[in-house]
Amino acid sequence: MSFNPEKMDLPPRPQLFDFHGVSMTHYFTDNWENVQNFQARPDDILIATYPKAGTTWVSYILDLLYFGQMAPEHQTSIPIYERVPFLELSESIGNSGTELANNLPTSPRLIKTHLPVQLVPKSFWEQNCRMVYVARNAKDNMVSFFHFDRMDMSEPEPGDWNNFFQRFLDGKMVFGSWYDHVNGWWKKKQTYSKLHYMFYEDLIEDTGWEIDKLCCFLGLSPSAEEKKQILACVQFDNMKNNNMTNYSTVPFMDFNISPFMRKGKVGDWKKHFTVAQNEEFDEDYKKKMKDPPLQFRTEI
Repeated sequence: MSFNPEKMDLPPRPQLFDFHGVSMTHYFTDNWENVQNFQARPDDILIATYPKAGTTWVSYILDLLYFGQMAPEHQTSIPIYERVPFLELSESIGNSGTELANNLPTSPRLIKTHLPVQLVPKSFWEQNCRMVYVARNAKDNMVSFFHFDRMDMSEPEPGDWNNFFQRFLDGKMVFGSWYDHVNGWWKKKQTYSKLHYMFYEDLIEDTGWEIDKLCCFLGLSPSAEEKKQILACVQFDNMKNNNMTNYSTVPFMDFNISPFMRKGKVGDWKKHFTVAQNEEFDEDYKKKMKDPPLQFRTEI
């Protein structure tokens, strides 16, 4: 089902506002009490990313690793956003993320979040849950976010590319600044041993090796045949054409503007950034990214 503006009476696009020092919209704060009081379980796995950094990709990899053999019928009947609930999503769009997570029949529960590290519900830390964080280089992340905001009517109005570029640099994005997000989770990794920090570019370059590292972190040992099947399923074009992973069943996304899964490449930013924007970006980046060990690749 693709979006049809004539058949749906959608509310106006939401406004950004400051929420505990982070830019948010009401879609992610309306259910805040239930989010903060969410009761994690010790075997829960939290998948955390800045928006448009590979969340669905890694969610699908984990879902296949745990349940691809055990419950294969789910792969063709339940969309990924129900199998891996979006924790902070409020019920104004559908079932709330906390409600979906609490009703998950699977164990472990796979739960996704875009929250910056300081806003993650405390029970995840108290229960010593395993967490997988995926980071994507800022230039490609910005471009992907721009096209996503154009097609997702539950996002703030993106404006034109030049306006969006400036907003990204200023951190006036849903879930706040990219810089704060990737750095905050990176710093947490230094003190929290159950956090596996991945890079989107590494996943593009060698998906199999990254899945091996994930399995090592999670203590999983898929057979060679299982791994081969998973690798085939999670190829970008296969996911883009899979109605259970491509979000085509979400009514407030307008696929006439852009698909949810657009290109899945590294370096697409070069088709969007002007020379002046690239210079401005690089100068700004140097000031904000002061942690030398955290390095990103903008091409591979």
